[in-house]
Amino acid sequence: MRISKIVTFLALVAVVFGASDAEARARRHTYHHRSYSIVDRSAAYADIVIDSETGQIIHEEDSDSLRHPASLTKMMTLYLTFQALDSGRLDLDRYLRVSSDAAYQAPSKLGLRVGQRIRVEDAILGLVTESANDAAVVLAEGLAGSESAFADMMTRQAHALGMTRTRFRNASGLPDPYQITTARDMAVLGAALINHYPEYYPYFSREGFRYAGGYHRNHNRLMDRYDGMDGIKTGYIRASGFNLVSSVKRGGTRLVAVVFGGRSATRRDNQMARLLDQSFADIRNDSRLQRIASAKGEGDSDDNVNNDNEDVELPAKRVASSASKGVQKADYKPSREKQKRAERTVSSRTPAGGGTWGVQIGAYSNPEAGHQVLDTLVSSITGLSYTPKPQVQKVKAGGGAVMYRARLMALDQRSAEKICAYLNRNGKSCLTVEP
Repeated sequence: MRISKIVTFLALVAVVFGASDAEARARRHTYHHRSYSIVDRSAAYADIVIDSETGQIIHEEDSDSLRHPASLTKMMTLYLTFQALDSGRLDLDRYLRVSSDAAYQAPSKLGLRVGQRIRVEDAILGLVTESANDAAVVLAEGLAGSESAFADMMTRQAHALGMTRTRFRNASGLPDPYQITTARDMAVLGAALINHYPEYYPYFSREGFRYAGGYHRNHNRLMDRYDGMDGIKTGYIRASGFNLVSSVKRGGTRLVAVVFGGRSATRRDNQMARLLDQSFADIRNDSRLQRIASAKGEGDSDDNVNNDNEDVELPAKRVASSASKGVQKADYKPSREKQKRAERTVSSRTPAGGGTWGVQIGAYSNPEAGHQVLDTLVSSITGLSYTPKPQVQKVKAGGGAVMYRARLMALDQRSAEKICAYLNRNGKSCLTVEP
């Protein structure tokens, strides 16, 4: 009888405190994380500020030290979701089923129920605003079948983007001692989201959204008070402190900044604002940075870069910076030849030539900027048995804005991966485009 009462009491405690299996696992992970973390918590702070288009570092502190990403992890979950939308494997109106693993995730969450179905777009908005762990698992399972398989996908994609020190273990950022990243890697991911998927990036600026009768406000409160900020993600677990990746556009310059290890959300936000203020001031006061911000067409040569690519030789210079900001000025008048070239801008994703793969170099507000980047790259490629096809694709971004994606198409898989790997090694974000 006494044993029966004890069992009944323990069951009641589990119900009262919501001790689902998934929540219990999360608590065990938190304890394990505190006890055996491979991250040095005595030096938790780290930051970096970069120009999102060129990769130029404006400021950094301890940017390569290992940190736990917390909910910044969801940036990669969304990156892979946008990738699936772009390839047609998902669409925004598709419904995904909520599993028990998804429903029983620890907060924060949308409160999804087992067996319920949720639209892909609502799941995206749940991640962006509420940082919903249940929605993150729904997307992970919808794309990979299980969260663990999705975590492997996340890590592979991270390494493909040049995030060499990042390892993902789940889709949400809940505590895991072996889920690690760096400030530099998170800046790379932030820039990749902006440059690779401009049509989906505006989701990060949503102030909130309504779902199932409730209103979910974006956790990134700094957007409300910092001029030019339009995203992208907050994060917190005890082992990492308060983290934030931000993107700010002023004039022709867009910065991506990362702060790890804030002692509170307010202190983290204030530090981010100071970093951004100082970075914009440095750009105004430093002639070298001014050239990068206002004339991203000149490119800096670097004869000391070692090109160890045995199949494809590319120029050792800042290829992505050949997209001049000058072409975006209102008084810019392109030549007749440039006008004709801009008219050849396409919206099709279908390549033709040596293969069915491609490499996306960047996304620009003017088609001519994309053409300039591609011309520089194509003219410098050797070692291929065919010439890749430069293609500038017109896409609609949020709010009705139009962006132009610069891509090299008609590549085979190996050539596409080699070109992108080279660009990654030289500080450039790129994306291999699958058939």
